Formats: sequence, C-alpha cells, structure tokens
Amino acid sequence: MKYAYYPGCASESTARDQHESSLAIAKSLGLDFIEPDGWICCGTTPAHHTDKLLSLSLPAANLIKTQKMGFDMVVNCAACYNRMKIANYEIQNNSKIRQSVNTAIGENYDGSVNVKHIIEVLLKDLGLENLQKSLTHSLNGLKIASYYGCLLVRPKEATHFDDPENPTSMDRIVESLGGESIDFPHKVECCGGALTLTRPDIIIKLTDSILNMAQKAGAECIVVACPICQMNLDLRQKDIEKQTGKRYNMPVIYITQLTGLCLGIRPRQLGLNKLIVSPSAVLNKISLKNVKDF
Repeated sequence: MKYAYYPGCASESTARDQHESSLAIAKSLGLDFIEPDGWICCGTTPAHHTDKLLSLSLPAANLIKTQKMGFDMVVNCAACYNRMKIANYEIQNNSKIRQSVNTAIGENYDGSVNVKHIIEVLLKDLGLENLQKSLTHSLNGLKIASYYGCLLVRPKEATHFDDPENPTSMDRIVESLGGESIDFPHKVECCGGALTLTRPDIIIKLTDSILNMAQKAGAECIVVACPICQMNLDLRQKDIEKQTGKRYNMPVIYITQLTGLCLGIRPRQLGLNKLIVSPSAVLNKISLKNVKDF
C-alpha cells in the first residue's frame, strides 16, 4: 500500500521520535510512505489564529501535490491532520473560499484528497488482524490511558475521525497489542496546546489534571498521537512536581512507538531515547529491559 506521507515541520525537531517511529513501523508492515516533493508547513495554530485564507491555502498547497501523486495522504501529527481535514472541508463546502484558495496557490484544488491519520491506516487499511500477524512481542497487559486531545476529533464535521467525546481508535490498537485499555474520562480534554511557551501556568494546570486522572485510573503509561500533547505531558511533569510536589513519573509514548516495540523494532530506532520520562517501565513489561541500544 502506497501513501503520500506528509511528515510536517516538527518531524526533524520536536517530533522527530514520532517521525522516526512512523517510518519504522511503515517499513515493518510493508507500507510505502512517499514524501511529496516540496511540501511546506501546514500553518498549524499560528496561521489559524492569524489569517483564515492563509490557514487554508498552506494545507491546500500540500494537498494538491498529493493529488498529483495519485495517493491518499497519511499524516502522523494531529495538528497537521486537523489543518488538512479542515482545508478540505472548507474548500468542498464554500465556493468562495475555494476560489480564494485556488487564486492563492495558483492551481485548482477541489478538496478531494483523502487524508488519513496513521491510526486510521493501521485500523482500517491494514486492519488489526494483519497487524497482529506481524507482532513479535506483547504488551502483556500493560495498563494504558489513550489520550486523543483536541485536534484528532474536533471539529467532528471536518475530521470524521472517531466519536468526539469517547473515541476508541487508539484503545483498539492498544488491545490488539496485548495491552489493557483503561477507562480514562480525560481522553479528549485539552492539554493547552501551543500555549506551552507563552502560558506555562495554564499548561501545568491542564497537564496536571490529565496526568492525575490517568494515574487514578490505574494507567502505567499514556499513549498519544499528537506531538504537542506528547511534549506537554512528558516535559511538564518536572514543573508539576516543583510546583505541587506531585510526582507522576508517567511515560508518555506515541502510538507508533508502542506499535513498533511490539513489532520487534529496537527502542532507539523508535526514538524512545528522546523521551523525558523514561519508558523503562514499559520496556520491562514487554520483556525488553535488556535491549542493548536503549
């Protein structure tokens, strides 16, 4: 199966571990991810907060490159996924916006490229049965809180990803890997997103609430699909401890990393050495405690 793989700007910086693990599991599962030539930033939150036409034209410029390739677009970043889906929705449903966007990008794009998150590729295109046939390790009952955040599921009329209040896509993958998906009522609560630099006080409050709920629910780790969510929940645990005295020591791992471990891919190839909170507890659970390259 071939896809146009849009890595996004963070793929070689703050989300390099998500990028590396996405490519690693794709290779292991026989999925061919091909980057569109000359892809550009999707605009994400800054464009969305600055100029509507810009926020739609940047994704459209990438989508039309994908259209010319003749493949579906696969995205691993929830923010990029959200902007691509919203651009398609606006272009399909508003002729004036479509005309303005096409003028801005200098080409005629109709909003028809099928955009998929890598979770959807694993669930629907590959299928859990085929995924399980490729596994070499099990999560052995590891208790996991699946945290979706805001951008995968909202707005529901544009993303059509899952139930916006109680999504289960990652939970199903977790269970297929041999994990225990715990009941986690904060799975779509906001982590504060891009306020991490400008309003760390808000980030600390929101991430503390999410981590606290996961811990109370019995989670041994949190699995995510968004680089902003991963960064906030992983990085801010030390700040929470300094301000409140609470020590969570909760690993926050990408779903691609968790999948890769069960496919027998070495932790360093999945970027697990880049996490702030050590994933050792997770590795121990799946009998990878003596892996040499971690």
